[in-house]
Amino acid sequence: MSAIWQALPDSPIVPFTILLLVILTIPPIFERLKLPGLVGLLFAGVVLGSSGLGLLDADTEMMDLLSDIGKIYLMFVAGLEIDLAEFRKTKDRSLVFGAATFLLPAIAGTLVGRLSGMGWNGAVLTGSLLASHTLLGYPIVNRLGVAKDQSVVVTIGATIFTDIAALLVLAICVSIHAGEFSAASLAIQLVSLGLYTAVVLFGIDWAGKAYFRRTGDEEGNQFLFVLLAVFLAAVGAQAINVDKIVGAFLAGLAVNDVVGHSPVEEKVEFVGSTLFIPFFFVGMGLLLDVPAFVRTLTTDLGITVAIVVALIASKFLASLVPKFLYRYSWNQSLTMWSLSLPQVAATLAAALAGYQAVNPAGERLLSESIFNAVIVLMLVTSIAGPVLTTRFGSKIPVPTTETSDRDPGDEVDLFVEEAPPTYPFAVVVPLYNPLTQRYLMEMAALLARRESGRVVPLSIAPARVHMDEPELDLAMYQGSRSLDRAATVAKEFNVDFQPVLRIDNDIAHGISRTAKEQQASLIIMGWSETSGLRARLFGSLVDSVFWSSHCPVAVMRLLDDPVDIHRILVPVKNLTPPAVRVVKFAQLFADSNNAEVTFLHVCDRHTPKATVAQFESDLADILAETQTNIATTITTIAYDSVVRAIVKKSRSFDMVMLRSLRRRTAGGLAVSPVTTRAISSLSCSMVLFGEPHSR
Repeated sequence: MSAIWQALPDSPIVPFTILLLVILTIPPIFERLKLPGLVGLLFAGVVLGSSGLGLLDADTEMMDLLSDIGKIYLMFVAGLEIDLAEFRKTKDRSLVFGAATFLLPAIAGTLVGRLSGMGWNGAVLTGSLLASHTLLGYPIVNRLGVAKDQSVVVTIGATIFTDIAALLVLAICVSIHAGEFSAASLAIQLVSLGLYTAVVLFGIDWAGKAYFRRTGDEEGNQFLFVLLAVFLAAVGAQAINVDKIVGAFLAGLAVNDVVGHSPVEEKVEFVGSTLFIPFFFVGMGLLLDVPAFVRTLTTDLGITVAIVVALIASKFLASLVPKFLYRYSWNQSLTMWSLSLPQVAATLAAALAGYQAVNPAGERLLSESIFNAVIVLMLVTSIAGPVLTTRFGSKIPVPTTETSDRDPGDEVDLFVEEAPPTYPFAVVVPLYNPLTQRYLMEMAALLARRESGRVVPLSIAPARVHMDEPELDLAMYQGSRSLDRAATVAKEFNVDFQPVLRIDNDIAHGISRTAKEQQASLIIMGWSETSGLRARLFGSLVDSVFWSSHCPVAVMRLLDDPVDIHRILVPVKNLTPPAVRVVKFAQLFADSNNAEVTFLHVCDRHTPKATVAQFESDLADILAETQTNIATTITTIAYDSVVRAIVKKSRSFDMVMLRSLRRRTAGGLAVSPVTTRAISSLSCSMVLFGEPHSR
């Protein structure tokens, strides 16, 4: 190994290449072992660092820079992913639980630090490390359909309080450790911190909204604006002697309202989760001294166990506060406890800042044993938290959908919640692939005929600088030919059609703009296998239409003629309004084609029978709202893997209808949603039904 290493050129490109290889290969391996991918990155850092193969050095300028960028980005994403809209709905209860889940662990951690011989400053900082939490379990409660349960919303809102408070404690403790503490200096520090916070939260919010409004669809420049805002906030934090991660977190909160659920947010999170944040965790592994870590687990085992036990016990006591104040059930309370257990983002970033803080006498604010104990804490809680969330979250009743309150005799609009009654049903069908064009037109024609509506075949010619360029003339000619073929299909099904040939500089926006102009109820598109780096970074055509459209989008991979599709499988995990619209779309297509529909609910093995029975009853009530003569079946199965259950069941069906969902963990690393994993394994026709602005 050493001979190979010496043969490589002495260039920063070599360790950077090793980092990319680690980020690409290690997390998937650990996830297959049912371990968090973050743990794999830490492990890779240990193996490649001075305690292992020695291929990477934490003291190099390149590694130090990448690790710092990753740490800043991690805290920025933590602020960006907090749902401020949900927080505003339950802010009072969120503040109560936030105060409880901050103060109790902070007191417990401080006591552990004092009993272990630490000074007050280090003990208080140790307590604050236990006070924050990372919502690693959010994708789980979302999958279980209880993300809108009030106890979960309150826990998410409490994250704002705990993270800000923990970072403020860090800022004060680092200032004291540097020898700059006095009553006057503390007052100056607090005043400057308050002014700085106001400037970041309100200044970036105002500047961002103004810039985004003026730049319109220039996503590249908007992305750069967000990056500039993050690092300006980090530099500003250092200018007032506050750790840069405080500025990054505040910048995340400030940018939150600016980007909203837009393509820019997706790109910002993608860059962080793919590159910068993994660099931070590998850097953490490089800093880990294996002999010292082993010594911590032997000679200092007591303090490690004390910190872990203090966190688990204090977070449990904190979850009892909202239970008795707001009369939550035990399952809700225990879910709040499990969601607040994982210590990853703010905890690790603050622990590293405390470990690297050295006073003029050369003393560290946090000792190596405490730093190693925090690593153990992260490993334990990042595994235990999601496991417990699955166990207790599955026992919370799924919130009933707003549709169940309607009179069954009321007319239900299947696609747009508040569609103006003056607009008839219309389906826009973008034409860009001659091989799939006929099947898409047939599907649209079936739906339009059933609803007495119309089909809008759409062909877009990419705009050129000069309107007399031959490439534009050729594109318009080919588009006209496609529209002629589409008209033939529409005539076969005897439906009204209104072909549109449009010149636009952006195909996705051309589709969504035409749909809005035509007041379309639905957009039907063909499935694209594009999955390369460019599509991931800049978004595919389908992704862009999802983001920009005003109405639902049905992306289809049709392997058979739509008139020959008679057995449809629709997986349903919850009964939220978006999920109900997928159910009703399946009913609509089945009724237009005399098909049978099976609604599949895959539940956890621990789900109570009463909960399953209630779900099936609610779904049956929703199905009864739409007056059709189609045959429907509701099937519930308990299965460890939702994907495998769907794929196995789909083998006896002609088509599977899935809902489009895109999620990321609060730690920043991307996770493949169930829908994405199922698509690659399905061997039958498929419909991916997505809401506008879905993520």
